[in-house]
Amino acid sequence: MGQGRTIAEKILAAKSGTEARAGDTVICTVDAALGTDASGPMAIDYFRQMGGDAVKDPARLVFALDHYAPPPTQKAAGHLKTVREFCAAQNIAVHEIGEGIGHQLILETGRARPGALVVGADSHAVTYGALNCFGTGIGSSDLAGAMLTSKVWLRIPETIRVNLEGCLSPGVSAKDAALALIGELGADGAAYKALEFSDVGAAELSMDDRFVLANMSMECGAKAGLLDADAKTDAYLSGRTIEAYAPVSADIDAVYAETINLDLSNLAPQLAEPHHVDNVVGIEAGLGQVVDMVYLGTCTGGRASDFHDALRVLEAAGGTAPGVNLVITPASREVHMALLADGTLAGFAEMGAIIQTPGCGSCCGTCGSVVADGMTVISTANRNFKGRMGNPNAEIWLASPASCAMAAARGVIADPREVLS
Repeated sequence: MGQGRTIAEKILAAKSGTEARAGDTVICTVDAALGTDASGPMAIDYFRQMGGDAVKDPARLVFALDHYAPPPTQKAAGHLKTVREFCAAQNIAVHEIGEGIGHQLILETGRARPGALVVGADSHAVTYGALNCFGTGIGSSDLAGAMLTSKVWLRIPETIRVNLEGCLSPGVSAKDAALALIGELGADGAAYKALEFSDVGAAELSMDDRFVLANMSMECGAKAGLLDADAKTDAYLSGRTIEAYAPVSADIDAVYAETINLDLSNLAPQLAEPHHVDNVVGIEAGLGQVVDMVYLGTCTGGRASDFHDALRVLEAAGGTAPGVNLVITPASREVHMALLADGTLAGFAEMGAIIQTPGCGSCCGTCGSVVADGMTVISTANRNFKGRMGNPNAEIWLASPASCAMAAARGVIADPREVLS
């Protein structure tokens, strides 16, 4: 056809052994697949219904006990037992309670790397695309198929190119950039498309920032969120994987469904108002909104740099306001230990924070702190629909770690730039 390929096209063509392009359906070999305590039991049932006896390649699979960590009910504990017993019988690795969120652990353990295809039975598997691989969410039945065959079928998505220009200002973060993009595209504006983040602004972002952009791609419907690999990618993966990898870049004449330009230097802090992630407004629209709970954590905002940003704002603003329930949940044990070593956890504890077990925590309402009727939460998470944190009669705002910390300090939504130069 004489036209170049996007990152998504190149990876999926390679993994399917074809010359396929956007719009084609292919059967691909996966490099790694994640199941969780939420999706795993159903996948195990499907596996058995499909006649499964032995998993084809246990080394490609990993399960994470993260959604019920620790389990709040007898039924939840049963889900964990089911996963543990199946994995022991099949020689599949399991990340236990307290090790962290499965998506974060896929990153930390080097299972996601440039050029790979990594799937997860959870929609935020798109996070892996920050490491220049095709990361995407699949259903429990697809995970069962992957256990049987080490393969999945995918339609190769068209790609939206997102040109990131300029640099983020103090008090503004990658979460603000992600929310601004979602506000522009809408909740389904990238439905079954890949987002390819490029240009100078993308290269300037830290790996943690890139994880946020890839993670939030799902919230505008994207099948994947992809970034180029560079020296920062190599530095992150150093010591995490011994597997060889080859970075994948789009061709100069690649064909895109759309191109969007986002100027990072002109961004202000953003908010997603209840009850939809694309209800995005500048922070000035929420100023003065009383908050009852501030939640710092999740696969979006639970990394060490997120807590460092939040603590810096809290300290500059004078600590946690009376009556605010500040809850923090590190994304992994690695993050927890880093925060313990550098004094960040102690700083939060001194400010009255509740420190929860590494994992999904309160994000989806399956464990951790739950809010009462009529309460308002501001969170670093990725979703705010009704009932997301366990109570449909509460309201959830989404914001950056800095904006959430400022709300904790003031008791109302406030602009973190007030205390940051």
